[in-house]
Amino acid sequence: MSWRSKVQDTMLVPPWLEPLLNTAFFSVCRTHSDAARSECNMYCLDCNDTSFCFYCRSSRHKDHQVIQIRRSSYHDVVRVSEIQKVLDISGVQTYVINSARVLFLNERPQPKSGKGVSHLCEICARSLLDPFRFCSLGCKLVGIKRNGNASFVLEAKNEVELERSEGISRRRVIPSRREEEELREGLQQDIYPPTPPPPPSSARRRKGIPHRAPFGS
Repeated sequence: MSWRSKVQDTMLVPPWLEPLLNTAFFSVCRTHSDAARSECNMYCLDCNDTSFCFYCRSSRHKDHQVIQIRRSSYHDVVRVSEIQKVLDISGVQTYVINSARVLFLNERPQPKSGKGVSHLCEICARSLLDPFRFCSLGCKLVGIKRNGNASFVLEAKNEVELERSEGISRRRVIPSRREEEELREGLQQDIYPPTPPPPPSSARRRKGIPHRAPFGS
C-alpha cells in the first residue's frame, strides 16, 4: 500500500476502528474476576487499547468515550444508538435484536447464498435483508481499503457549510448606516405617526339657516 493510500484510509477511517474490530471481548477481567460483572465487553475510543469490564470503566475510563459490545449468536454486535454517534455506519445492514437495533462488528461465515437472493454484501457475498452494501463494520472497512468509495468519518462539512451560509445570510441582512438610519426613522414614524393635515375650511363650516337675498326696490 502506497503512502497516498494510507493517508486516504486515515482520512476515511478513525484510528480506533481497526483495533476495535481486532479486539477479543467477553473474557473475564483479571482484576475483577470475582465480581458479578467481570466480563470484558467495553472499549475505550480515547485509550484505544483493549477491552475491559464494567468496574474498570468506573475506575479508569470514567470521563472517556466508551462503547459497550454485546453478543448475538456468539458474534459481537454494537447498538446503533451508540456507534452512530462516533461513526458513519451508512451502507451497513442493521438488525433488531431484543428490541434494540444493532449491527455486527465483523464478517460472519455462512453457507453459499442460494438463488433468488437480491441483496448481497459486496465483500463476503453474505445475503442481506435490505439493500445495504455491507453486512458488518469489518466488511465496510475492507471495502474502503479496496475502493475508497465509502467513509466511516462523520461528515462535518454540512455543518461548516450551514454555518457559512448562515454567516453570509447574516452579512446580507445587516444594513448599512444609512439604511439603519432610514429604518430607525421608519420605525419612529410607525410608533409616532404624523399629525394628519387639517380638513379644508369648507368642511369645517357649520351649516346654518339659509338667508334669502333681499328683493330689489
